[in-house]
Amino acid sequence: MELKEKIVSSYLAFENDVDINSEIHDIRTEAFHNFEKLGFPTKKLEAWKYTSLNSVLKNDFSIFPNKENAIEFADVKKYFIHDIDTYKVVFIDGKYSSFLSDTTHDGKDVCLMSSALSKSKYKAVIENYFNKIAKQDNLTSLNTAFANEGAYIYIPKNVEVEKPIQIINFTTGNDAATMVQPRNLIVVEENAHVQIIERHQSLTENAVLTNVVTEIFSAKNSTVDYYKIQNDKDNASLVDNTYIEQKTNSVVSVHTFSFGGNITRNNLNFYQRGEHIDSILKGITIIEGKQHVDHHTLVHHIEPNCESHQDYKGIFDARSTGVFNGKVIVDKEAQKTNAYQQNNNVLISDKATINAKPQLEIFADDVKCSHGCTIGQLDEDALFYMQQRGIPKKEGKALLMYAFANTVLESVKIPEVKQRINKLIATKLGVNIGFDL
Repeated sequence: MELKEKIVSSYLAFENDVDINSEIHDIRTEAFHNFEKLGFPTKKLEAWKYTSLNSVLKNDFSIFPNKENAIEFADVKKYFIHDIDTYKVVFIDGKYSSFLSDTTHDGKDVCLMSSALSKSKYKAVIENYFNKIAKQDNLTSLNTAFANEGAYIYIPKNVEVEKPIQIINFTTGNDAATMVQPRNLIVVEENAHVQIIERHQSLTENAVLTNVVTEIFSAKNSTVDYYKIQNDKDNASLVDNTYIEQKTNSVVSVHTFSFGGNITRNNLNFYQRGEHIDSILKGITIIEGKQHVDHHTLVHHIEPNCESHQDYKGIFDARSTGVFNGKVIVDKEAQKTNAYQQNNNVLISDKATINAKPQLEIFADDVKCSHGCTIGQLDEDALFYMQQRGIPKKEGKALLMYAFANTVLESVKIPEVKQRINKLIATKLGVNIGFDL
């Protein structure tokens, strides 16, 4: 049975098992019919021109894990940012792990999507925010149809969350192939501030497909600092759909670190609905083998006097493939917009590939917008200079690549996250450099 047919046949049973209100049921049903009509994306679609899911979809994925699998903290400690105290929302094979989690309702809600969808005390927030900015495309609709579990984070007005929040999804491989579909909703009210770290991690050699959707609402004068750490096994594929709506004077930054996995597709969408908004999108990709990472970004400037800043660095070795498709749309009313987009790539191997497509669609006449893209190799003169001063070639290459990525790392606001990313980069480059950027 093809995966689409399996999903269609599983939907009715899923709906019968979950406790949801009629409005959520209608949202699910509409999304299900949309996916049934669209199916999985193919390379015939312009947005998926350079990324094919065919090899992934051939697996006989289990839609619902057969049983729960316990995990000891000691076995997965390395996947947490454990150097600091954090709230934690942890899932194992798509199911909540109370043992590994540390949630709260003390002046804010850091808890479960399943509770928010089913309990009346969350009804107002769900009605106002759930599925309001998520696109009705193939994989987002599929996630919406089966949306039940994930992180629910609500930060009221004037609350600065005292410690970061970690959202971690583990897959254990009880089945030969597992598909999970987390759904996250994050609402940050006026003058509130939160830092969030998200990770999806396979613990098995079996195939894994994660199709995650996250909706983030950043109200007036709020700040959201979001980090995505993607360093999974070669058997794990990830489609990450993130939708962000910002209001006046808000600042939202998303850092995406893509270091591993089979196929990784990041769809990151910002919608600016107010003035004096700042949107920051930064990323580092370092991959090898036959790994594939595809960044699709959208910043939609709707009102005047706003800024956006995109800076993506890519380092590609062996037969790896990178894709960067960054789009900036400036509406006619969005005068005084300042939009910057930069994508720089280094190909370590002659067989590595990068497909870059920066895009600007500007309908206003009083704006400052720029975009740039570079594809090249390491500076041989700089490498020779370092070797002349006693630095071995391997370490010299690593230093140059560290410097190349520094413009992204310097804006990381959580020191422990910055240290972790530095270690991951050093591991990917196969060196041990004793300093932090």
